[in-house]
Amino acid sequence: MPKLHYKVVQHDGGWAYRLGDVFSEPFADKATALAAARRVAAEQRVPGDSTQIEFQDGDGGWHSELSEGDDRPEADVVC
Repeated sequence: MPKLHYKVVQHDGGWAYRLGDVFSEPFADKATALAAARRVAAEQRVPGDSTQIEFQDGDGGWHSELSEGDDRPEADVVC
């Protein structure tokens, strides 16, 4: 099972949470960004329906696979 680590950082004149190289929208203060990151991390753990997904890899290739609804990552927030 994958592990996701959201990190709260200063970004774009405010605060944001980041996953890898992707930033959220900026928030006015660190507390608001932290609350948003915790909410997103919690949502990652919620099971859903199994569904067919399509995604593009780093080389531009497209893939299609079945995403199991109960195959959720572990997610946390790092300040």
